[in-house]
Amino acid sequence: MKRLATLAAAIGLALPLAGTGVAHAEPPPPAGASVQWIDRTTVAWPKGLGDPAHPHHLLHDGGRFTLTPTPGGLTPAQRTKYPHLAGYDAYRVTATPDQERAALRGALTAVTGDVATGVQIPGVLDDLYAATAAKAALGPSFREGRPTLSLWAPTARNVALELDGRTVPMHRDDASGIWRATGTRAWTGKPYRYAVTVHAPAAGKVVTNHVTDPYSTALTADSARSIVTDLAAPALAPAGWRTLRKPKAVPLRNAQIQELHIRDFSSGSGGSGKGGYLAFTDPSSSGMRHLKSLADAGTSYVHLLPAFDFATVPEKRADQATPPCDLAALPADSDRQQDCTGRTAARDAYNWGYDPLHYTVPEGSYASDPDGPGRTLEFRRMVQGLAGAGLRTVMDVVYNHTAASGQDDKSVLDRIVPGYYQRLLDDGSVATSTCCSGTAPEHAMMGKLVVDSVVTWAKEYKVDGFRFDLMGHHPKANILAVRKALDALTPARDGVDGKSVILYGEGWNFGEAANDARFVQATQKNMAGTGIATFSDRARDAVRGGGPFDADPRLQGFASGLFTDPNGAPQGTPADQRARLLHAQDLVKVGLTGNLAGYRFTDSAGRSVRGADVDYNGSPAGYAAAPGDALAYADAHDNETLYDALAFKLPQATSPADRARMQVLAMATAALSQGPALSQAGTDRLRSKSLDRNSYDSGDWFNAIQWDCAAGNGFGRGLPPARDNAAKWDYARPLLADPALKAGCGPVEAASAAYRDLLRIRTTEKAFGLATTASVQEALSFPLSGPDETPGVVTMRLGGLVVVLNATPQRQDQRIAALAGRPCALHPVQAAGADEAVKTAACAPATGTFTVPARTVAVFKAG
Repeated sequence: MKRLATLAAAIGLALPLAGTGVAHAEPPPPAGASVQWIDRTTVAWPKGLGDPAHPHHLLHDGGRFTLTPTPGGLTPAQRTKYPHLAGYDAYRVTATPDQERAALRGALTAVTGDVATGVQIPGVLDDLYAATAAKAALGPSFREGRPTLSLWAPTARNVALELDGRTVPMHRDDASGIWRATGTRAWTGKPYRYAVTVHAPAAGKVVTNHVTDPYSTALTADSARSIVTDLAAPALAPAGWRTLRKPKAVPLRNAQIQELHIRDFSSGSGGSGKGGYLAFTDPSSSGMRHLKSLADAGTSYVHLLPAFDFATVPEKRADQATPPCDLAALPADSDRQQDCTGRTAARDAYNWGYDPLHYTVPEGSYASDPDGPGRTLEFRRMVQGLAGAGLRTVMDVVYNHTAASGQDDKSVLDRIVPGYYQRLLDDGSVATSTCCSGTAPEHAMMGKLVVDSVVTWAKEYKVDGFRFDLMGHHPKANILAVRKALDALTPARDGVDGKSVILYGEGWNFGEAANDARFVQATQKNMAGTGIATFSDRARDAVRGGGPFDADPRLQGFASGLFTDPNGAPQGTPADQRARLLHAQDLVKVGLTGNLAGYRFTDSAGRSVRGADVDYNGSPAGYAAAPGDALAYADAHDNETLYDALAFKLPQATSPADRARMQVLAMATAALSQGPALSQAGTDRLRSKSLDRNSYDSGDWFNAIQWDCAAGNGFGRGLPPARDNAAKWDYARPLLADPALKAGCGPVEAASAAYRDLLRIRTTEKAFGLATTASVQEALSFPLSGPDETPGVVTMRLGGLVVVLNATPQRQDQRIAALAGRPCALHPVQAAGADEAVKTAACAPATGTFTVPARTVAVFKAG
């Protein structure tokens, strides 16, 4: 989850309008919006809200609808569709569709006795309009060069098109609720907005909102206006775009992914100097040379943090502030760097971008000129540049929330159809469990927006994959609809093979949608078997130690010295630590299988268990139905970088060389697992953010990747911002002040080269890319697992390979009796590779003994 600044605007209370034309007592102002109009004939009314013996009504601008109690409450089908309303009373609405459509274009109040409340309307809007509207094209569309602009605004009283300084009327289709205007070729390239006259509960009155197009294909600077733009226009296609040949598609179960923020990539030492999208078009830059080296070793995808239009960065470079301090001159453990960068954080050029404004337009701050569709051209050039380096492109997409809601200037969807696109809680307030104003992809037209947007990125920008932020807040059905729509894209008709596009996301289970409260979620357990992966936190926490939100960041794990190299923090007795380490090793083993629920092995206590039987904080560790359902990682943009986590957790006296070795070992637990793996860009180069656990708005100073190792690795750039880190400053100060923890070129280059060797092994040995649980069960085993296994060592046999992960500070012998008398040797890639220590790893064929140096992962050909 992102700890973003509070962006959600509060939803106000719906107020009744006087003069309804029907004589009745004036009700008190409604409190929230607790009643839900779920379909044409049914209102769901909370039990205990008012006296059920009193008459119930829906008041609207033209009068009122009488509500009739429905014995037995909601039907079984309605309870299935709205599980969170299963205990509500049901009332029948007696009105014609035309009467209901008219009522929905004004204020609605549910009343009984002295109770009055606003009314939630997404369900009835879907029932009345979605069957037709969901099939329609929205936003700009072109026919023989003539544009048509289409906006879904069923509750609007009027919509007018503000085009290039003049107002053009739009026409409403009553069946779909879509307003349209068709123009001449001269409209192309013109800026526009919609003037939407609508009752806004947040304002308590009818307002006219001047709003950009949620289906925009281009924007002016700072998203002030949409631009009438045809993405198929030849002027927006860089040379070679139509015939661009991508690197061969890699199945998701074999994907090796680099997660990268566009500005981080180019703003540090050794960057291209071009910044933004064009940084990926310079093959001679340090960053592109490094990406090319990773691609040559087996990395297949670059995952871009949000590159759609987001709300928090001034897009014109002249408007972007820079910190007014000599940051480099300040002490490594000073609090002045974070104070200085914090003064300009709201106005600088930096943000992760998890605050969507327009879902289907490239972000303007990454473009040379944010004014107009030039950003489309440069985004496409970026995709070309990555393809030229041998890499396919993944986009991080954030459809689970918006930057704001209600009448806020940064609210787009909610100012067009108030109360529809945002997910409302039972009282009518907007859900904010995602950090910001949550959206409701369970509603037909929000779900359609998700599908349409993803398809546009795939077709028009040749994006090869999508990572869904907080995917567990989407219905599983919505994500499967995305998969179905992509699968329908063909090279002959659409220019892309949609079946090769990969999908993965955060399947976390929390908030108002948790435990399938509102729909079957796209969570870890529910997405198993779909071919859509979810991030697995199981092995991540076991490898790093502790959890992301520990008050004491020194809690150790498998790759940070738990029991075998204690750091002096209070972590229980040695026996306690040993037991925790052995359990962590079981979690690592489950991770190496691809987090398979059904994989059977002997755990560290000697019991025969399945992956699903291993405990992870009260949940099953194994949840995948097949390799590819779970995505392995040791670090990502959230939480401390791997280097920073190890800085907190390893004994402070650990040498830079040994820190690098533990970093490689931690990365190996993901890279050598079944299924896909992701690594944060720069992690192989020991990237640090100076211990910042949430750097979404910490600026270039804390975030930039240092491609030039002579400039350090980012460690010691001052105490991280107080906003999310002050509670850990006492732990951080002595570390940041220690010059030995600022990694130099030796450890950086050694770690990177060793990681690339592991990538070569992972992507050339077919045994790491098994397709089914059965094949993994047959080929993969942990022959030394049980009560006598070595604490700090995991030994895996995989087909004709033996992998030994020795996380201890000592050389270790691992004897596999079944391999006695069989030939064995260090894998040729490591034998001829960059790591001199691993070259001392040995095997004794006579006894089946594998000897591995301290803090080393070694792969052997055996048997």
